[in-house]
Amino acid sequence: MEYKSVAILGAGAVGCYVLWGLSHKDDVDLCIVADGERKDRLSSSGFVINGEKYTPIIKTPSEAHGADLLIVCTKYTALEESLEDIKEITDNHTVVMSLLNGVDSEEVIARVIPEGQIVHSLIKVASERRGNEVKFDPETTIGIIYGEKDMSRSQERIQALDNLFSNTGIHYRSTDVILSEIWSKFRLNVANNQPQAMISCGVGAYQDSEHVAFIQGKLRDEVDAVAKAKGVDISLADASSFRGSKVQKRARYSTLQDLDNKRHTEVDVFAGSMVKMGKELGVPTPYNEFTYHMIKALEEKNDGLFDYE
Repeated sequence: MEYKSVAILGAGAVGCYVLWGLSHKDDVDLCIVADGERKDRLSSSGFVINGEKYTPIIKTPSEAHGADLLIVCTKYTALEESLEDIKEITDNHTVVMSLLNGVDSEEVIARVIPEGQIVHSLIKVASERRGNEVKFDPETTIGIIYGEKDMSRSQERIQALDNLFSNTGIHYRSTDVILSEIWSKFRLNVANNQPQAMISCGVGAYQDSEHVAFIQGKLRDEVDAVAKAKGVDISLADASSFRGSKVQKRARYSTLQDLDNKRHTEVDVFAGSMVKMGKELGVPTPYNEFTYHMIKALEEKNDGLFDYE
């Protein structure tokens, strides 16, 4: 098995990391999927990744139909509106990877394509994005982690991914406990992404402030409790999965970057999902509930709701 054609849906920081790496593969038919005005804009402006200009082929969903591999890199908030594109790109042999945050994007995608065509996966990349410019440190980036949810399946698809990502600069590894790995990343996002967003400070605060560290710990404890109730053993994840990519103390993770740029955040998939799952399972999540409403209020502030002058 070999992935000879690869389509990337979503051209933000995650999509740019994949584009950066796979652009080094001369034997891969690579494209970014977009249509309408967005296709025109991406075709004309291209991407600037770590200071270098990239001008990939841009295809509409119908033009990308039948790709061997579809890598979904949208924001989770854009997933619902992307489902028709995913369905249009995918034929009965296309393998789909979702590099979205959260713990249920594969379940959402499986509403429009057979679940058996999905390889569960995640990505850890700390980046800064401004317009069409993205910066990340290739050496410290943890990268892409993937594996079969059903370990009775052949490992043919996983081996093909290993071959695809080799010699690209992309950091990658396969795992036999992909659900534990996905929840381990979710744990990091809930506990590390959100407190700094509420305070508007760099990640150094987790080391330098007992108060920020306290909030971080309480959010993390709630994730552990919900995961246990769902039968997921996060401890099975690789030791490296309990940390994010190495960054400087001034680093601002994605939720804070969204607030800085007056964009709506992914709080619904972080604290919002925690509150929802907690209610379903009878697990209290008071710190996540407070965090959810706080970040929603900050979004409203950015939207001008409190401009009373």
